[in-house]
Amino acid sequence: MKPMISKEDALNYKKRWESVNEAEIQELRNVSVAQKFYQLVTLMACGKVFKVPSDTLYAEDEEVRKLWNLLRKACNVSR
Repeated sequence: MKPMISKEDALNYKKRWESVNEAEIQELRNVSVAQKFYQLVTLMACGKVFKVPSDTLYAEDEEVRKLWNLLRKACNVSR
């Protein structure tokens, strides 16, 4: 069994990920609307290129909704 992480190591780990998160947020803020639109169009085109059937995309939607609703109930969160 691996030894437990120390409190100091856990805090350092958390700080590093907060730093990564902040850098990602800053990068996203610096992306132009035109670039975001291009990225969206590219993602949408991927579905056509790889010929993903729409029923495959939506097959698990109901199950995912049920799981999210269970999680909301467990955490006392309303919509």
